[in-house]
Amino acid sequence: MSERTPRQYTTEFKERAVLRLEAGEQFLALAAELGVKRKLLYDWRKAYRREGVAGLNRKRGPKPKGALQDRPADPVPSPRPTGDLARAEARIVELERLIGQQQVDLDFFRRALRLTDVASPSSTAPASTRSSKR
Repeated sequence: MSERTPRQYTTEFKERAVLRLEAGEQFLALAAELGVKRKLLYDWRKAYRREGVAGLNRKRGPKPKGALQDRPADPVPSPRPTGDLARAEARIVELERLIGQQQVDLDFFRRALRLTDVASPSSTAPASTRSSKR
């Protein structure tokens, strides 16, 4: 019996996958295309949303005993590059995330509009005038 070792993915691979998810691609289709488990995609997206690209580099698995006790109460943020290039790259990543979220929103509203058009008895008036509350 051969023991299977977990495959390690590069940060760039994970980031491209997450950006595709943020752009509205389906988890199941993307997982099949990339040959990864769907749960990994959910984990990567969650880490990316929480910590950005840095969240994609975290170690997996159980933490050693005492790791939580040794951690300071107020963690000091790691120093980030302050150069123009680093700021520009961070801005690009943020804008790509925003575009992906806007694409998800657009897809949602396109589907909702299609459903409203199909459910409408006439082509000029919607079937319902109920407004959504936020």
